Amino acid sequence: MTRNIVEIIQNFNQGRDLQLLKFKYREMRSDIFAFFRGTCHLFYQDWPENSPLNEAPAVWVCGDLHLENFGSYKGDNRLVYFDINDFDESALAPCTWDLARLLTSLIVGSHTLGINKSEALTLGNEFLNTYMSTLAKGQARFIETETAQGLVKELLESLKKRDRKDFLNLHAEKKNGKRSLIIDNKHTLNCEEAQREKITALMAAWAGNQPQPEFFKLLDVAKRIAGNGSLGVSRYLLLVEGKGSPNHNYLLNLKQELPSSLQPYLKLPQPQWATQADRVMAIQQRVQGTPPALLNAVELDGESYVLKEWQPFEDRVNLTASDTKRQLQKLIKTMGQVTAWAQLRSGGRQGSAIADDLIAFANEHTTHWRNALLDYAQTYSAQVAEDYRAFSQN
Repeated sequence: MTRNIVEIIQNFNQGRDLQLLKFKYREMRSDIFAFFRGTCHLFYQDWPENSPLNEAPAVWVCGDLHLENFGSYKGDNRLVYFDINDFDESALAPCTWDLARLLTSLIVGSHTLGINKSEALTLGNEFLNTYMSTLAKGQARFIETETAQGLVKELLESLKKRDRKDFLNLHAEKKNGKRSLIIDNKHTLNCEEAQREKITALMAAWAGNQPQPEFFKLLDVAKRIAGNGSLGVSRYLLLVEGKGSPNHNYLLNLKQELPSSLQPYLKLPQPQWATQADRVMAIQQRVQGTPPALLNAVELDGESYVLKEWQPFEDRVNLTASDTKRQLQKLIKTMGQVTAWAQLRSGGRQGSAIADDLIAFANEHTTHWRNALLDYAQTYSAQVAEDYRAFSQN
């Protein structure tokens, strides 16, 4: 039976901001990779319930691991890292779920990388080789500027040249010694007055419990247009006093957190998180090791939100910047290392596999797991293409 892909997608996004959903659907229709990134729920809806891949060790997964969900950030220790950077869909699941989604993204997004399907499969093998060998060592490490290679090193080196004042000027205009957020209707939208008042009250109450409450004095707020899969979810850009106006203000990101799209398909028992924001924050802290600055869970209007600093150091590797296969190979290997380290680092927490189990997984039946993962990625990429055609024609 042919499924109505438009109806499935619209039902999943029901209740989200209609203005922002227009941006999301327009983006999804423009490119198959954007469609894939915006439909994580379809990936798990279609995931085979009886697949042998479900027998892999349980880990804290990103849930939406793809080429663009790796990036840079400044940790709360003020050092800059390269790591997995999206945890909206995070949960306790077989480690193969993240691997399969990443491999599928390589094939679906191959045009973004400037390669063909055969080359994408070669890179997929490189990813798995690096992931398995890294996992087998059982030691979790970090990617910093000194340890980075290739395109990742170029990204982290470039961040040294970024200036907070320049970053502020891009997003907040200065007038008479004061700043206000720039509303361009592409990245930001005006915030309704009623919502502005609620966010002002939230920040005042939250700041009162912080060591430096004056740092978080709210100066301005705007609705933020960002992401892909999460477009339509409430997200705000906050301008706060920081270390002093006008050039030492800070920007914060306030984002609503909904249940993971993996939730209906999870067989493993999940912790009873107080809120969805607590889930995202806790898993991010476990997986990254060094969380980003000002990471907090807050509540607004009875809904849970993650509050964190929006930094000039947050960026992704430019996937179109590679002009050699060797550069791409280094990038994919780095992603394999980062994925393995994340699983090792968060192991042994509330049901996730300990390092010994992950090491055994990496050393046993390697060919079996690799073939099953690559076969599934190839098969499912064809399903993504079919769904994309159906969606883009409506």
